[in-house]
Amino acid sequence: LTPRASRLTPHGFTYIGLLIFIALIGVALAGTGMVWHTETIRAKEAELLFIGHQYRGAIGRYYESTPGSPKKYPRSMEDLLKDNRYPSTKRHLRKIYRDPMTGNTEWGIVASADGGVMGAYSLSEQDVLKTANFSLSDQDFEGKNRYSEWKFTYAPPPEGGADPAPKPDTPPNQ
Repeated sequence: LTPRASRLTPHGFTYIGLLIFIALIGVALAGTGMVWHTETIRAKEAELLFIGHQYRGAIGRYYESTPGSPKKYPRSMEDLLKDNRYPSTKRHLRKIYRDPMTGNTEWGIVASADGGVMGAYSLSEQDVLKTANFSLSDQDFEGKNRYSEWKFTYAPPPEGGADPAPKPDTPPNQ
């Protein structure tokens, strides 16, 4: 007979190695999921900025093409789809876009002094990822914490065509 100790072989090491391998794969997949989620939100932010610029531009075109004086903002978002102030069909916006953050076509409205629509914003209360490095037209978004604080408004240029700011190396006119 052989002693019992000589018959003992290491069992279970393959099983433990497989469990460690599965745990490492799980950690890697969790990290990939977090990166994927962040990239999805960044893509939605970029889409929100694009759609917001479309709304801002359409409101500006509607306002600037007002026949006669005084100029007026649209009464509703639907006025951007079909401008009835002209005999022929004039469209400032192709469609009412879906808010990428909420998935709905409902938007917050920024009302003008005359009750018209001077801007739009997302109704999402989610925290933003992008808080800096906005384009010149979106600099007001810097430091905002929620998407609902990103207001895409059209403000007409000051009347009389104010002179542009002087260049830093040129003295102002006296």
